[in-house]
Amino acid sequence: MLGRLFLPSIIVMLIYGFWVSPEFRVIAAGVAIFLFGMVYLEQGFKVYTGGLLEALLKKTTDKVWKSLSFGVISTAFLQSSSLVSVIVISFLSAGLIGLTAGVGIIFGANLGSTAGAWLVAVFGLKVKLSAYAMPLLVIGLIFKSNRHKNINGLGYILLGIGFLFLGIHYMKVGFDAFKSSIDLVEFAMQGFLGVLVYTGVGMLATIIMQSTNATMVLTFSALAAGQLSYENALALAIGSNIGTTITAILGAISANAEGKRLAVAHLTFNIITAIIAIAALKPLMGAVDYLASAYGIAADNYTLKLAIFHSLFNIIGILTLLPFLNKMVHWLQTLFIDNSPQVPLNLAEDESLNVERAIYLNPVTLSYPDTALRAITKECGHLYRNTLELICYGIYLSGEKLRESDNLDELVQSWRREEQPWTIKELYIRHIKGIYADIIQYSGALEGQLPKQQAQELFALKVACRDFVQAIKHVKHIYKNMGKYTNSENEQIREQYNQLRLCLASVLKLVDILGVRRNYSHIREHTDQLKKELRERDEHTNQTLNELIRSGQVDPFVASSLLNDSAHVHDACTSLIDGAVIMLTRDREEYQEFDMSSEQPKTAA
Repeated sequence: MLGRLFLPSIIVMLIYGFWVSPEFRVIAAGVAIFLFGMVYLEQGFKVYTGGLLEALLKKTTDKVWKSLSFGVISTAFLQSSSLVSVIVISFLSAGLIGLTAGVGIIFGANLGSTAGAWLVAVFGLKVKLSAYAMPLLVIGLIFKSNRHKNINGLGYILLGIGFLFLGIHYMKVGFDAFKSSIDLVEFAMQGFLGVLVYTGVGMLATIIMQSTNATMVLTFSALAAGQLSYENALALAIGSNIGTTITAILGAISANAEGKRLAVAHLTFNIITAIIAIAALKPLMGAVDYLASAYGIAADNYTLKLAIFHSLFNIIGILTLLPFLNKMVHWLQTLFIDNSPQVPLNLAEDESLNVERAIYLNPVTLSYPDTALRAITKECGHLYRNTLELICYGIYLSGEKLRESDNLDELVQSWRREEQPWTIKELYIRHIKGIYADIIQYSGALEGQLPKQQAQELFALKVACRDFVQAIKHVKHIYKNMGKYTNSENEQIREQYNQLRLCLASVLKLVDILGVRRNYSHIREHTDQLKKELRERDEHTNQTLNELIRSGQVDPFVASSLLNDSAHVHDACTSLIDGAVIMLTRDREEYQEFDMSSEQPKTAA
């Protein structure tokens, strides 16, 4: 109910403000233009920071100080702690970084977010920014119209900076004009209550605008215009730090457990830092006065003193929580634990009716092609693991037994499952179809954003996933006969179906071994040899069947079933091999010329 009333209430308040105060219209327009500039700036930076950001991120996972540095530098550069938080959550959800590294980056991002406050305090309120905004907007619009990716991205950045400057200018003008009609200082609140109230106002303003920078620019403008007391401005800065976590929380809603844990870490850090800042506000103000005096900053230069305070309490928050980082990570790992039964390796024991979906794909990563490709690669691996389990189920084995066994012939001959409670179709819908559908949807959204080489790699991954699905569908055709004839009284038929089981088990085992070793020089050699053996085995099966039919040992009707099932096994094995080869070698040079027009992967039926 409250959610439904929130937006209409904001709209009504804005309309009322527009009606009664021309100055309010100017300030509101300044905020809108500023936020519009943030959107353009983020869009432009995404063009340049995609591969760079991901390459840097890979190098920040081994040391805490590297994670902190990355958080500080990337946020100062991108001018958006919210954007960095959402990016890191998506990377963590895709399994590309660890939780400890993610928390370290979030700590650093809070300090990096103060860079914008320094720029505004030092330059933004002392220079007529509108004079610089106009040429930036004109040149930015020209560049934005260019089709070249880098020039287009530069156009977005110039437009973003131009709109930021224009927004700051209008906010400053609006607050200066306010002096003649309304004195906001009359609403100043002293003491602890004032700190709490203005902290709440700062938090609410940041939640509404989803930008710490916008809240801080408003605060600086009001403070410079004498429309806000210094102490209340400090409280607004504290509140903006808490409010900025809303974007990370929203970004974590579609993330997995790791992403949600990082959002909790972000919220926890900012709340604890805010509590420390509120509790020690007077000592912190004294420390700010001392630092300002030491660096020759005038006692009444409250805008620069606010920038010092904003950085200082974030540094104190980092220094306070950093020694407890490992304990914090341990606590976070106890959150969002799925207590529902996990899918067992032996699918016959699975009693869950939930449809399994993708676990590594997050819409946020679509803006970062390298990361998106790694996420979809991990999801294809997830699909293959389920494929292995489902095919094992279809031939009356289990993935667990297959991986443990060193003698597949003995395993096939000796091990039987007593009961098969689910059909292949039911398990396919539960453990394959949802994941495959998510992969197709995600890759479809990603495809148009990729250069040729990455587009070819993505297409290869889709073909690999299609091959895995096709292998399951071939096994589905033999499932009924496999259960019937592996228990046949006819020893010859029983032996032939056990050979089919052994054939599939051997391919699965080899693919599993190749996936672990990833020895590129031997993958082609092994798989080509295996395909040759499959063809020979198919010919041998035909010859054996002819002899059994001629000798009367096998009924022709049963023989026809065996021939059909043998063909399905051959096709299933071939699909598994083809899919595995692509998965293991898709980033090799041979796939740089992958023919995307040859076959288009189809969605799951």
